[in-house]
Amino acid sequence: MDYLSRMESDSVYVIREAYHRYSRLAMLWSMGKDSTALLWMVRKAFFGKIPFPVIHIDTSYKFPEIYAFRDRLAKELDLDLRVARNDEALSGGMGPDKTDKFSCCNALKTDALKQAIAKMGFEALLLGIRRDEHGVRAKERYFSPRSQDFTWNVGSQPPELWDLYASVDEAAHDRIHPLLHMTELDIWRYVRREGVPVNPLYLAKGGKRYRSIGCAPCCMPIASNAATVDEIIAELEASREPERAGRAQDKEAAFTMQKLRSLGYM
Repeated sequence: MDYLSRMESDSVYVIREAYHRYSRLAMLWSMGKDSTALLWMVRKAFFGKIPFPVIHIDTSYKFPEIYAFRDRLAKELDLDLRVARNDEALSGGMGPDKTDKFSCCNALKTDALKQAIAKMGFEALLLGIRRDEHGVRAKERYFSPRSQDFTWNVGSQPPELWDLYASVDEAAHDRIHPLLHMTELDIWRYVRREGVPVNPLYLAKGGKRYRSIGCAPCCMPIASNAATVDEIIAELEASREPERAGRAQDKEAAFTMQKLRSLGYM
């Protein structure tokens, strides 16, 4: 078995374990490469179907290409797509161009997710985060409990030994991270091998492309001529630039991301 197949097998094991363990399970989908690769693995885990809802946390500030990609794939894959928005914050004028990045992310992403969980009663969520994305995310576990007030206590996470994943009885919900062991390059190599659909924002146009995507005002393109998945892989193999260098949250002080994560940020 090649290394990508072993990684996929490890991810599918976590996905199926979560499905077995939780009766109210959902998956978060950002339309980025990682969560779309996770979507692909979930379909493979359940023989072409996704047997639980797929949630998009919509800040209303996403790129038009993200919405088009979402609607096309949701129809093609027959997804039970649920769109969650913090309409109260949006109607109050919250937005990345009107307030600081911390307050905006917390209101339009974390609070929107809180509302979705409260409304739909989910016990656990699958997310497509990886350890190599950010130093704070490197502290995550595959099964990560969140408290009643949505906070993440890094120091009290249960140990994970020999593929045994512990749950915490008093947790309000669990975050499940099937891609934790994969790197950015692993994801792109998996996308190439599997033919996973790619959001066009990742492909270079006019000498620029996005390496990490989210809200349009908070993402900056990088200089690149990589217009195919093969070219992206070759570019990353030669690059030392961090993946999220174009994301506004990551240009703030390091404790900002730590604080956002502790409060429930994805």
